Amino acid sequence: MEIENEPYGREENKIMASTAQNMMAGMVHAIPAVESPRHDAIYRENCDRIYSRAFWMTDNELAAEQLSANTFLRAFAGGCADAAEQIDRAFIAEVREFQPIGELTLKSEGAQKAQSIRGRMKRVHLERAVVQLPATEKLVFLMHDVEGYEHRRISRLLGIADADSRLALHQARMKVRNLVDCMA
Repeated sequence: MEIENEPYGREENKIMASTAQNMMAGMVHAIPAVESPRHDAIYRENCDRIYSRAFWMTDNELAAEQLSANTFLRAFAGGCADAAEQIDRAFIAEVREFQPIGELTLKSEGAQKAQSIRGRMKRVHLERAVVQLPATEKLVFLMHDVEGYEHRRISRLLGIADADSRLALHQARMKVRNLVDCMA
């Protein structure tokens, strides 16, 4: 079975998320230290967010399912004082095992040529551009612009300075702009 490199639409992501949810539901109950009702509720609140972020980081359905499952297993094994924070930390730990993150993969490039890309940009171009971002920039971009995390929280989770989080976001936006401009 061949998996396409092209990101899926919202409906496909929902189907994949429900498949991953069913798979992980059985795995969650297999952990001896899991408080089933509490962890089930925590899982339901966070599964779509984690699967979506995993899919964007891996650009592969199977890898995203595995990354999501491992994230919840790690988070639940570590306790749940602050569930969202614990799950985010577990996700970062799993992503670090998947690909290197933490150091910025781009150097500051200054302002590129300013061009208006509105009207020419299509959603598929934006999705393809985000998938092509280096790991750190992609993660910061997803956490800040898509999920609404503050730089303070992102920098704490990734173990980088606030300024580096802001720089990574700026670089990600510039890279996305340039990639979309080349595709249009």
